[in-house]
Amino acid sequence: MDIRIVENANQIDCDVLIVNKFQDELTSSDLINRFAPDSFRGDVGEIFLIHTRKELPAKYVMAVGFGAENNIDNDIIRKAITIAVKRCIEMKAETIAFDISTNVTFGMSTILATSIANYSFDKYKTKKNHRISTVYISKVSSDIESVIQALKGFDLARDLANEPAEFATPKKIAEIAQKIEGIETDIYDEKEIKKMGMKAYLAVAKGSDNPPRFIHMKYVPQNPVKRVALIGKGLCFDSGGLDLKPAASMLNMRNDMSGAACVIGIMSVIDKLKPDVEVHGLIAACENMPSGKSYKPGDILTARNGKTIEVDNTDAEGRLTLADALCYACDLEVDEVIDIATLTGACVVALGDTVSGIMGNNKELVKSLIKTASYSGEKFWQLPMFQDYRDNMNSDVADMKNTGSRFGGASAAGMFLKEFVSDSVKWAHIDIAGTAFLDKPRNGYCKGATAAGYLTLLNYLMLHQNF
Repeated sequence: MDIRIVENANQIDCDVLIVNKFQDELTSSDLINRFAPDSFRGDVGEIFLIHTRKELPAKYVMAVGFGAENNIDNDIIRKAITIAVKRCIEMKAETIAFDISTNVTFGMSTILATSIANYSFDKYKTKKNHRISTVYISKVSSDIESVIQALKGFDLARDLANEPAEFATPKKIAEIAQKIEGIETDIYDEKEIKKMGMKAYLAVAKGSDNPPRFIHMKYVPQNPVKRVALIGKGLCFDSGGLDLKPAASMLNMRNDMSGAACVIGIMSVIDKLKPDVEVHGLIAACENMPSGKSYKPGDILTARNGKTIEVDNTDAEGRLTLADALCYACDLEVDEVIDIATLTGACVVALGDTVSGIMGNNKELVKSLIKTASYSGEKFWQLPMFQDYRDNMNSDVADMKNTGSRFGGASAAGMFLKEFVSDSVKWAHIDIAGTAFLDKPRNGYCKGATAAGYLTLLNYLMLHQNF
């Protein structure tokens, strides 16, 4: 999608010119004002479409409702624009233009909503899905170019999580990360991973013919205000290991590296956006597969920080890879560590597929991420971290088990991860198990990967220069 900044979108020769309508008020389009019926009030997402009969350069003009003007916000703009763009796609429009006026900055939300609605993963289809090719928008903010850059990483994150596991292997993910310009990237193979003491992570990888790769991407500006490590869960495919998942539960397990895709997407644009924050992107990429080499229930693993783990269930593998990645991150002596992972089915049961769970060891960090998520069009909900959840993982033969009771699984996973975080480091854990992948279209997103967490984490790193 080609996004072009223009002085006056109203004068662009395009398929559809989109204007906004507040409830019971006139629009900027004389055609809409003359011909729209009284029943078109301008409720959020309500649409009226009319042919221009060459009264304008555009073939059609479309008015989309924004609701009451005194209630307008970025969420409403995103919702309305998404509906309008979807309608344009149904019309097979190639080019659209936005002539929108509100008393809030609309440009960033408009571009974001257009990108969400226009996205389609059709790489493997012989007949491609229709998309808008060119979008024109009036220059409303100096940040527009930054938003355009940010959306490139957004699409990359969705593409990577939608790719089949035969393509998105640990090696391939590492190659993609290493090609990103403007950052320094180190890739470690299994021998080097072993030397680094990451035996919990290596255990998960043992059963696969595709070897693991530990990825460390670095963005280092001059005089950073703080240092942050982002860790993305990188299970390129999760069969459950010897504790094999049911067949139906494996269908979407290519997206178990959605956290890694999010981090790679962010790192792909970080040098262009240039925040005053040092950022380390970390991914322990591997596959969890059953074979004669696989790790087994009852095995005792030693993590990088020396703590021992009894394997209670091989399908609780993501936390084992994250454990070693968290230790590595803390050894970098960063100020904050944020991990993002499709970690627990329990989080899906608790919060559904519209809200991500969040927890951590620092109230201010968690609170700031929740606030940033709200602005970014995402929903985070803080889950409890009580000692009871940790006590349920006590082991008779090791420091802990990798699972606890069948209840409170999301919080238990968080308490497990906390064991591998230094007390001196602020840490937050984001569980996107329910939000990373949609089984059916919703809120402008098509079925498939959503890049959950991408916008929130990028906005957070940009120190409130929000997209």
